Amino acid sequence: MDTTLRDGEQTTGVSFSSNEKLNIAKILLSEVNADRIEIASARVSEGEFQGSKKVLDWAKENGYIDRVEILGFVDNKVSLDWINAAGGRVINLLCKGSYRHVTQQLRNTPEEHLENIAKSVEYATKLGITTNIYLEDWSNGMRNSPDYVDFMIKGLKDLNVSRIMLPDTLGILSPDETYEFLSGIIKKYPKVTFDYHAHNDYDLATANVFAALKAGIRCLHTTVNGLGERAGNVPLSSVVAVVKDHFDYDMSVVESKLNKISRMVESFSGIRVPTNKPLIGEFVFTQCSGIHADGDHKDNLYHNDLMPERFGRIRKYALGKTSGKANIRKNLEEMGITLDPDSLKKVTERIIELADQKETVTTEDLPYIISDVLKSATIEQKIKLKNYSTSHALGLRPVTSLSIEINGKVYEEHASGDGQYDAFMNALKAVYKKLEKPIPKLIDYVVTIPPGGRTDALVETVITWQSDKEFKTRGLDPDQTVAAIKATMKMINVLEHELELNKVII
Repeated sequence: MDTTLRDGEQTTGVSFSSNEKLNIAKILLSEVNADRIEIASARVSEGEFQGSKKVLDWAKENGYIDRVEILGFVDNKVSLDWINAAGGRVINLLCKGSYRHVTQQLRNTPEEHLENIAKSVEYATKLGITTNIYLEDWSNGMRNSPDYVDFMIKGLKDLNVSRIMLPDTLGILSPDETYEFLSGIIKKYPKVTFDYHAHNDYDLATANVFAALKAGIRCLHTTVNGLGERAGNVPLSSVVAVVKDHFDYDMSVVESKLNKISRMVESFSGIRVPTNKPLIGEFVFTQCSGIHADGDHKDNLYHNDLMPERFGRIRKYALGKTSGKANIRKNLEEMGITLDPDSLKKVTERIIELADQKETVTTEDLPYIISDVLKSATIEQKIKLKNYSTSHALGLRPVTSLSIEINGKVYEEHASGDGQYDAFMNALKAVYKKLEKPIPKLIDYVVTIPPGGRTDALVETVITWQSDKEFKTRGLDPDQTVAAIKATMKMINVLEHELELNKVII
């Protein structure tokens, strides 16, 4: 059960619009094929109600309504009426899983709390709503008041409850505790269906999921990219890999769609995925070491079961100071370029030199480096920016005028935009529209400014483009807009070079 749209939205600064919620829900259910999703908390706001209704209306029309769940509270029908009005058919009823919570927060006795839960379940049944139970703070309950937890499960199992969901609410458990607590409960109540919900405060969420599976749990709660309150929840992608590779269990999730949903949630949430995050990080399928690339070249010696193609990714070989000739050869092969051993050595030395100076080297930089080192015309600058002028005045849209030379012919255009770079791109697109040539879609734009507060420091702008494949270009300049323009000019020359190569192949 994925709870990105409920628990994941509790990440500081994250608030999904109703359209964003709908799009994430659609991908999770129809493409990723999650068994269930939790999309909201009842009573939170009018916006939450409208967002839930939009998802639920779509789910009903497409046969997913019973797989969409909403968190509700033991509040004398209020949450259930809210969920019913939104069109929901499943409530995840938040109850207390520790003695301290029930006595200190609710000021109830365990008997009173169980009685109130029974009333909520009875009302849900009348409305035709399925009830699951969250035992909030269950992990502390098991540590400090196990008799109370046992009392609750014993009482809940006789109610019309589909699942009892056991959350490590504060992410306190170790794998040993997780295994001990869950295996004991499952053994004592074999006819009850339990879920496990892991938080990551000690960075043990995935390890605890492993222990939960070993204990006999067969439903796990996740979030995309590990979003969630504080340190977040266990990531969907990590759970999928553990379940399939370490336990060899069947599950419905489509692995090849994990990268797609990860990128969508990253974009909508504004929370960037760390580049080294397992399975979904940008660099996790990138070999940096030359000896690793050499081993892969000889017999895939540095591959494991986590093949990038499983997750909609491809393997890459980084260009940096640990790059050997094998790394560079792999990149050149992908680009259709062959170098003799002496030339390959010179190019390798140049890349290491650039990396030592902390310069980023991308695959798209390779032809330029080859041209510079070997004094050859690997990429002829067929497109040159002759002149341009950008302006931004208070109360007026930014505008750009540019003059660009393409294969010896000069074109001029003028355009406005939401910013100076946007105006530049609009002018460039106008030129390309006349030429009936495509421009790749800009899918990411990252600006890096060195720390220290120097106003004359070089700004690095790395832009990710999508054409037939995804690629990056980089620009470096004290001015951010100029750095972006440099990256863009590199992109269109790379594109022109590839078009020429294709013509030759045809």
